[in-house]
Amino acid sequence: MRFTGNIDAKVDEKGRVFVPSSFRKILQKEEEQGLILRRDIFQRCLTLYPQQVWNEQVDAITARTNMFDRNGRNALRQFVAGAEAVSMDSGGRILIPKRYLEEANIKNDVRFIGVDNIIEVWNKQDAEALSSQPEALADCLEEMMNAPQECK
Repeated sequence: MRFTGNIDAKVDEKGRVFVPSSFRKILQKEEEQGLILRRDIFQRCLTLYPQQVWNEQVDAITARTNMFDRNGRNALRQFVAGAEAVSMDSGGRILIPKRYLEEANIKNDVRFIGVDNIIEVWNKQDAEALSSQPEALADCLEEMMNAPQECK
């Protein structure tokens, strides 16, 4: 399952937003019913995980966590506790709880960004700032592909 592209949408006064139809089609094709929403670990955005992907992520963290490792258990606890199951209504909308909207600085305009097997939900202005420096992306990709290092 791969999500690509970015699509703008609007959040209504109740916190509902339409999941872009191109992303809904992928979810339907994969027969994914459940979605898990949490604040992203690194960015001030939200991450929508298809249930299958969420389960794989939790399994990966659990597999690397010893039950007697306090830090690992705490990380697992925080990762899982910061998540909430959401579902699409018959029209393809999800309800984003108010606390998540506040954490991601989302008011009205959002941008859905497909990133491999997850969907990010951004405040539109913050998402636009991401793509405002194409040379930074080029530098990072060049560094990643030429040497096994992380981007700075």
